[in-house]
Amino acid sequence: MNLKTVKTHTLPIEGMTCASCVTRVEKALDKIEGVDQVAVNLATEEVTFSLQGESSDLQKIAEVVEESGYKLNLPAQSTSDNAQE
Repeated sequence: MNLKTVKTHTLPIEGMTCASCVTRVEKALDKIEGVDQVAVNLATEEVTFSLQGESSDLQKIAEVVEESGYKLNLPAQSTSDNAQE
C-alpha cells in the first residue's frame, strides 16, 4: 500500500489588499496538484492548505503565489542553505 504524507501548512502571505486578492490566491493554489483545503485569511494575511507529499513542494507553491502577484513566506529550512553575511 502506498500512503502519501499529508501536512497542513499555515504560512504568511504578503501583498493582499482586498477580497479579490484572496480569491486570486485561492484559485491559483487550487490548480496545484496535491494542494487541498485552501483557505486564505485577509485579516491575518495567512494562507492555510493541506499538501500531499514532501515540503520541497512548498517552493513550487511559493512560485505560483508569486506569479499571482503576492509573496508567500516559507519557513526556514532545517538545513542551512543561506549564505553567511
